[in-house]
Amino acid sequence: MAGLFLHAQGAHGLVADPHAAATAQFTALGFTHPHHFTFPGWHGLHVPYILGGPDTLLVDGPDMVAVAGTLAFDGQLGQDALRALLTAFEPSRLDWSRLAGQFAVLIRKRGRSFLFTDWFGAFQLFHDEGGQVFSTSLLAALDVQQRVRFSPQGLYEYAFNVTPIGDDTVFEGLRTLGPDRIVELLPDGIRYHPVTRTLPGIDPARALPDRIASARARLHAVVAPHVAAFDRINSPLSGGLDSRLLLAALREAGARPDLYVYGPPGSEDVAVAQAIGRAEGVPVAWINKADTHIAPDAFADHVAREFHVWDGLPNYGNIFDGGGNTAAAHARHANGALAASGGCGEIFRDFFYLPDRAMTADAVAATFFARFLATDATARFDPHAFLDRIAAKIASAIGMPRHARIPRDRIEHIYPAVRCRALFGREISTEARFGAYLMPFLDHGVVADAMTLPLGLKRAGRFEAQLIAAIDPGLAAHPSAYGHDFSGPPSTRHRFSEWQSRIRPPWLRRQSYALRRRLAAQGDEHGGLLAPEYMHRVIDPDFPVMRRWFEMDRVADSGLWRRLACLEYLGQWLGSRLAE
Repeated sequence: MAGLFLHAQGAHGLVADPHAAATAQFTALGFTHPHHFTFPGWHGLHVPYILGGPDTLLVDGPDMVAVAGTLAFDGQLGQDALRALLTAFEPSRLDWSRLAGQFAVLIRKRGRSFLFTDWFGAFQLFHDEGGQVFSTSLLAALDVQQRVRFSPQGLYEYAFNVTPIGDDTVFEGLRTLGPDRIVELLPDGIRYHPVTRTLPGIDPARALPDRIASARARLHAVVAPHVAAFDRINSPLSGGLDSRLLLAALREAGARPDLYVYGPPGSEDVAVAQAIGRAEGVPVAWINKADTHIAPDAFADHVAREFHVWDGLPNYGNIFDGGGNTAAAHARHANGALAASGGCGEIFRDFFYLPDRAMTADAVAATFFARFLATDATARFDPHAFLDRIAAKIASAIGMPRHARIPRDRIEHIYPAVRCRALFGREISTEARFGAYLMPFLDHGVVADAMTLPLGLKRAGRFEAQLIAAIDPGLAAHPSAYGHDFSGPPSTRHRFSEWQSRIRPPWLRRQSYALRRRLAAQGDEHGGLLAPEYMHRVIDPDFPVMRRWFEMDRVADSGLWRRLACLEYLGQWLGSRLAE
């Protein structure tokens, strides 16, 4: 991410020397060459990418720009972007059309200092309730606190739905900076400046050729500056739509990225990606992240390193694998390379499979976020209050009244504003520690275009396939994991598969996870070395921390169990600082 940390001088409730504690924690995370700075009322540090990349720090006398993440300004990266941003920046009229990427930024100009994040607030900047600490590292934010306490809502959201949503974290009083505020750092505290961010207005009634041309142009505008700035780009390839569209956009901008595919032996993604590589005459590296081995005796030290590499609480809680995720991240960013991601590509598709009618935020929350069995939790869990809080965050994120019926086209905004911000925001924030990270489908201009698509074009990837074919017809013509190529309409199999999900009534969708659990134990593809000969070396098998919140003996879902093990490990690390 590069990294940022700031604390108010003379802050209350922190350790004796928060700056020293944060510096040590950033070192444990793998950062080197910290730049320390002080201005009235504040002390801070900035660290560059671990494996190299564009400059993320500009100091110009008393003025400065410090970036964590990947930022482009006026189609430039590095020093040119920082210089242009500093020159143009005025807190009351920040022109978002000139900014791209996912990032957190500190700007000090003419004696005033400001913090803000990217358009969706995806890049995570943690802060305490009193605004005394701001940190791009969760562990550093925790390490400077004298006492912390788990948040029931955040804890259950992470456990059941992989990540907390909105500004919440798994800790009370520790939040992430949302897209609705810019923070001004004053000598005696902070001031929040409210920000209203509205997606660019785009005619929703355009003809299909105009839609294709517009989406293509917006995607090119985001991708091209990154291609110009990097000699080496690593990009995924799978059997699906999103990685194919990403590759098409990179090639149109003049890149010839190094390609890779993740998956176990026999994976359809691996077979399709390598077949495309052979047909195109380019190598596609196959990486099986599970094909890593470690002896049980070495597991405790290994997990301690992974815990810090992934900032304590990665998506899916997987600090317990053999190191495949870390090795893959290092390979993606080696020698300062840009890593590109097809994440959030479902902005072009029907992500929620909901009926084509208006629904309340409560109905959306109950349909999509009720992925739990209440009996897995202790009596502290209130499923109705849990879903009510999620519904409130959904309505707030898309600017709707709390109990209003949300038009069906507006429901589509929940995916980028809520789901992508939470899930991919955490991915971006941990991945970008190593080097620059390009996720073009979360750019607000690209999203704005996608949000005008009629559902009929989103279903079965119709529009996305046509966009690929318009940009790179040869690439579109290769087979996919859907049973058809992207140069024509979707197959009957693909359309039928989506239709099966769409026709399930919302009440049945709400119960689907519980029904599957009653039929069989569940799991996910993220694995880990979860056998007792490994796990008993790193956590107390009685789960003394998580047993306050979960009935551990009833958990029959290996993905949920792994996330709870990660939370248990985090609780152990906090030790006496963790309040009841």
